[in-house]
Amino acid sequence: MKRWEMTAVGREQLRLVDVPVPEPRAGEVLVRVAAVSLNYRDKLVIENGMGLALDHPFTPASDLAGTVMALGEGVSRFKMGDRVISTFSPDWVEGRPPGSARTPPFRTLGGAYPGVLAEYVSFPEGWFVAAPQSLDLAAASTLPCAGLTAWFALVERGRLKAGETVLVQGTGGVALFGLQIAKLHGAEVFVTSGKTDKLDRVRALGADQAIDRTAGDWVEAVYRLTGDRGIDHILEIVGGAHLARSLEAVAVHGRISVIGVLEGYEVSGPAPHLLRKSPVVQGVSVGHRRALEDLVAAVDATGLKPVIGQRYTLEELPKALDHLDRGPFGKLVIEIG
Repeated sequence: MKRWEMTAVGREQLRLVDVPVPEPRAGEVLVRVAAVSLNYRDKLVIENGMGLALDHPFTPASDLAGTVMALGEGVSRFKMGDRVISTFSPDWVEGRPPGSARTPPFRTLGGAYPGVLAEYVSFPEGWFVAAPQSLDLAAASTLPCAGLTAWFALVERGRLKAGETVLVQGTGGVALFGLQIAKLHGAEVFVTSGKTDKLDRVRALGADQAIDRTAGDWVEAVYRLTGDRGIDHILEIVGGAHLARSLEAVAVHGRISVIGVLEGYEVSGPAPHLLRKSPVVQGVSVGHRRALEDLVAAVDATGLKPVIGQRYTLEELPKALDHLDRGPFGKLVIEIG
């Protein structure tokens, strides 16, 4: 089979190599990978390692969809031919994740654990959940990280209610999942972007307000459009000092989900907004397996269709990473086989 590997950190270290198809050990399932969706986090791991202790040769990426082809001894969750998707944090089934204040949890696929940019993987059965019946495998591959992050922020942790307001920043995978999930829950959705063509596209997806952040102060636009009330739920995807703008835009007792690190790992903002508005500011590092199962059920029940910006072949991974640099509309998917 073919698999992408790195022997050191850096995009120039990526190699597409031929290796034997793995044999499933006890408790494992062998999955023929049909599609892998890329996340901005995958780009960071490839380029700088994100401070992780990577085992080399290292295979990147965390999000796959595929078909179970063989079962190791004792497997009970799946059978031959089942369609499955991966879980981003394999050790986190529900509740509080494993880890401590000194060593926060971050054992994920394509990081502490092997990645999925390969034609086959053999992983423990608990590292997978059943894929949605209503999606093809390319679309299903977009759920484990981007889809679950938006779901966890808004539904699992945010308890989003009909009639509330949600603001998403940009038009990447998490943002568009946030838009779609929020609309399914009856929320009024605001989207900010610096590209007018992308604003037209989010309106077509159901955005109630599309704000051009290059045409003026987007926070002032929020004040005007909400009668100074502000936003109940903000998906803070930019990160860094941009958190200050979200603290300005959030409603009193609203919620900000800090997700992205596009402007750096050090977040900052004015204490008066934090103290006077008393919002919940929560970090969201994707979510657990049970919430992913809830998202799969919601996708099948509602007909939600993930937005795929472009599909690439396994051999075209470098082109897909270049596209990730440019900022895609929705998700980029590597189709395999």
